[in-house]
Amino acid sequence: MGVVVTLDEGRSDPEASLTDLVRLVAAGMERVNATILSRTGSDVAMIPEVANHLIASGGKRLRPILTLACADLCGYGAGNREADGAVKLAAAVEFMHTATLLHDDVVDESDMRRGRVAARIKWGNEASVLVGDFLLGQAFRMMVEVGSLRALDILSAAATVIAEGEVMQLTAAKNIETSEDEYLAVIRGKTAELFAAACEVGPVLAGRSEAEQAACRAYGMNLGIAFQLIDDVLDYGGTSAALGKNVGDDFREGKITLPIVLALRRGSDEERAFWRRTLEREELAEGDLQQALTILHRHRALDDTIERARHYGDQARAALDSFPNGPMKAALLQVVDFCIARAH
Repeated sequence: MGVVVTLDEGRSDPEASLTDLVRLVAAGMERVNATILSRTGSDVAMIPEVANHLIASGGKRLRPILTLACADLCGYGAGNREADGAVKLAAAVEFMHTATLLHDDVVDESDMRRGRVAARIKWGNEASVLVGDFLLGQAFRMMVEVGSLRALDILSAAATVIAEGEVMQLTAAKNIETSEDEYLAVIRGKTAELFAAACEVGPVLAGRSEAEQAACRAYGMNLGIAFQLIDDVLDYGGTSAALGKNVGDDFREGKITLPIVLALRRGSDEERAFWRRTLEREELAEGDLQQALTILHRHRALDDTIERARHYGDQARAALDSFPNGPMKAALLQVVDFCIARAH
C-alpha cells in the first residue's frame, strides 16, 4: 500500500518568483483592489457577503496581475492615472475568475476553496450561482466602460470558451477512455483561456501590433496550461494550503486529469479495473487514494505531468522573445518559474 507523500516538503517558497512582478504592478493593483471592492457593492446584502467571502480569501490575483503586467510591457502603464482601462479590465478578469470558482464549487460539490469553507456550504448553491452571475455582469459593465471593442470581444469570447471547457470536463469526468489530447482541450478552455485573454488585452489597449497581441496571448495560454497541469499533480501530493482545496478532491470527484490519463495508458488490466471502480463508478474504499498514488508513481505519471508543464512553461517563455529585455519581461519570465516550482 502506498503512502501519500507531500510534494512540497523541503522546497523553497515558490512565491519568491512572483516578488518582482508583484512589486512592479503594486500601484496598479492597489487601484484594481479598490475597484473590486467598490464593484461588489449592492443593496442586496447577500451579494457583497458572498462575493467578498471568496474575493478576500487570499487569492494571489495572478490573472489581473498579468493583465497589468502585459499592458505595462507594451507601454500602457497601469500605475498611471490615465491608464484606467487596464485597471478596469484587470478587475473584470478577476471577477470572471471568481465567478467561475463560485460556479465550479457548485458543480463539483466542493466543501473548501482557498483554504476556507466554500461559499456554497455557507450560503447554499443557489446563492453561489447567482452571485457568480452578478460578478459576470459587473465584469462586462467594466469592459464596456473601457470602450475597447476588441478587448470586449476577447474577454466575452473567453467567457464562452471557459463555459465550453467546463462542459467538456463534465463529459470527460468518470470517462477513463479520455485521451491526452481531449484532456488538454479541456484545460485550454476551462483554465488557460482566461490566462490568455488576461494577457492579450494589455497590448490591445496599448495599440500594439497583432503580432505582439498574439505573443502575449501565447504566453498566457501556455502559462495557463502549465499552471493547471501542476494543479493536477498537487491534487495527489500537495497540501490543502498550497492547493486551496482538499487534497484528493479530483480523485474523489471522479475527475480524469493528466496523471490519470498517463497511468491508464501505461497500466495493467488490474489497474484499469481499479480506476474504473474508483473514478467511473465512484465506489471508494479506505486507502484508495493511497493506492491511486502508488499506481501514479509506478508509471511516473506525476513526474511526466510535471515534465509536460515544463514544456508549456518553455513555450510561454519563448512567446516573449520578441519583446525587448527589461524588468517587466524578466518578471513575467519568473512567473513561469513560480507555476512550475509549486510542484517541488
